[in-house]
Amino acid sequence: MDFMGYSNPGRQSKVGHLCMLNICKMEIHVHQVISWMKHSSSRFLRNTDVVAAHKLQIQSWSCPFPKCSSVQIWDYLYISCIKISKQENQRPCRYPQQNKGTYIPILVGDVLKPGEWGAKVTHKENNSIRLSIMSSATCIAGKFRLYVAVWTPFGILRTHRNSATDTYILFNPWCQQDAVYLDDEKEREEYVLNDVGIVFHGNINDIKLRSWSYGQFEENILDACLFLMDKAELELSGRGNPIKICRVASAVINSRDDNGVIAGSWDNTYTYGVAPSAWTGSVDILLEYYSSKQPVRYGQCWVFAGVFNTFLRCLGIPARLVTNYSSAHDNNANLQLDFFLDDEGQVDTKITKDSVWNYHCWNEAWMTRPDLPVGFGGWQVVDGTPQETSDGMYRCGPASVQAIKHGHVCFQFDAPFIYAEVNSDIVYSRREKNGTQVIEKIDTAHVGQLIVTKEVGGDGMMEITEEYKFPEGSAEERLALETAVMYGVKKQTTQDTTYQPQMDVDMDFQVQKAVLGSDFKVTITFRNKSRNYYTATTYLSGNIVFYTGVPKNEFKKHSFSAKLEPSSSSAFDVLIKSSEYLSDLLDQASFHFFVTARITETGKILAMQKATVLEIPTLRIKTQGGMVAGKEMSVTVEFTNPLKQTLENVTLRLEGPGVLRMVKKEFRQIPVNSTLIWEVKCTPKRPGLRKLIASLNCDALRHVYGELNVQIQKP
Repeated sequence: MDFMGYSNPGRQSKVGHLCMLNICKMEIHVHQVISWMKHSSSRFLRNTDVVAAHKLQIQSWSCPFPKCSSVQIWDYLYISCIKISKQENQRPCRYPQQNKGTYIPILVGDVLKPGEWGAKVTHKENNSIRLSIMSSATCIAGKFRLYVAVWTPFGILRTHRNSATDTYILFNPWCQQDAVYLDDEKEREEYVLNDVGIVFHGNINDIKLRSWSYGQFEENILDACLFLMDKAELELSGRGNPIKICRVASAVINSRDDNGVIAGSWDNTYTYGVAPSAWTGSVDILLEYYSSKQPVRYGQCWVFAGVFNTFLRCLGIPARLVTNYSSAHDNNANLQLDFFLDDEGQVDTKITKDSVWNYHCWNEAWMTRPDLPVGFGGWQVVDGTPQETSDGMYRCGPASVQAIKHGHVCFQFDAPFIYAEVNSDIVYSRREKNGTQVIEKIDTAHVGQLIVTKEVGGDGMMEITEEYKFPEGSAEERLALETAVMYGVKKQTTQDTTYQPQMDVDMDFQVQKAVLGSDFKVTITFRNKSRNYYTATTYLSGNIVFYTGVPKNEFKKHSFSAKLEPSSSSAFDVLIKSSEYLSDLLDQASFHFFVTARITETGKILAMQKATVLEIPTLRIKTQGGMVAGKEMSVTVEFTNPLKQTLENVTLRLEGPGVLRMVKKEFRQIPVNSTLIWEVKCTPKRPGLRKLIASLNCDALRHVYGELNVQIQKP
């Protein structure tokens, strides 16, 4: 990525004279400055670290996203041009070319034009000058080598290679000419600068949250993120395009077909790796991968999404982590999940292959979409969780959220898949002896009930369901569906089927909230709206499931006969004992209940399913001593074992961006009702409001978290 340029002819003689006088003293003094202005006019430069060397000084800043991208450069000579060469895996581009953006001449002029490469003299003093350099709003994002070349009567003289002047160029959401420009200051602070986020999990009836450390400003994370583009073999000329970057990154985040960052595991077996629930942030995952070049074990959807969010924010692309509750897994994009019932009205698990995830996490990245019609820019869905292949690789997106909402699934990339995740119907059906398929119930509202993300400036939940879909049953929703069908989404027809539901009896059930290890009730309610007497033969099936909705085993079967009086409601309780589920419980303490009821008098079937998650105990975090940047402080993590068994091989993790890097400690046992206390000494690096995040993990108990906001004072 070399280049060469010249100053204007009027300065040649003076520059040449200085070169002859000071040729052995040619130096670069680079000084990067934050200017917290309300806007900027180009991408910005960012140096690696604070370096003090002979005749060279580089200064960087604690927060590497300034709102003004002008970079101050000092030199003991008049500078006629700047030379920048791109690095790939710490090696320069082999054949830099100007037309590919890897060879960039920067000429010194009188005026800096917004969004274009240029330099001008801003200060002169003795035999040194100060230049202000403006970078292009479309240049490659990555690491560059910086040189100074001077035109003299003896030819062109150039500074020697010096890694201390290597410079990073990233996307700039403060720049109006940039493809990732975001015009809201609070949103920029949240979606680019915030290094801690919230992951919403659980299920639609019991929403839970945990913090996640993105750590995009931690040491070596930027190099690790740039390495992912090298790993994905993204051509250098495409690294200024956020669409291409998101496309290749959604593949390299997972390891299914390219030995990417994270190896997924959904079978509750995490041999020779870390359970997904144990991770507290992205930093250790990215640094381990950057060091070993081998997939890090293990991850599930929120881990893929958390690491992807770090990658995007680190490059300056606004990004947020999104949770879709009751998310449909790919079903050939036919907007239908099939649940088959046997002759007794119970779900036949042998032939029912579709599932509804309790929740699924993906990312949204903010960018323009010049490849799509006007109006489809803004938030784009990208998903690094390996579910189905796209163009031969496990990846998904970027897909316009606006296109998904309005049913324009013809626009790339992978819009039909995402549309199905939030819009599928659940169809309960059974096969008659004569081969006729009878549809007993169609649930059009279960999938995609709630889509959320972290609120701007706080830790609360912000609902964004209406950004993905219109209200169920509205005219707009029907039009969006018709549009999706027109553009190729397959809507299952009801040919060879009959659908005559029981209209005068309603059934519902509620699962009592309970703490892990305790008994709880499932209450089934019938409402008979008719003047007829009915008898409902009712079946309840309780399954221990992965959060993806895939069952591990059925732990509870219960049936009873319910007498339904005319114009009345009736409630029936089913007791679930801890001894029935504890031995087979999975790491998220997640259950899936199916309730079906056959009305004896009509032969019609009522069916319903719900997921529930037990309350898991939390970690308590405390601090002692003064919390001042640069001074030692103490952090204590406490946990009391609530189970009726001893916990063995327990691992605790603790981290806090700007306070301490991730540390962990292993404990052999925590007896029943015993309290564990772990004290950690640390020295905060950055002042301000920070967050400490802790996790506990063992075979018998996972998804145990704790967090604490701390205010670190300036020294």
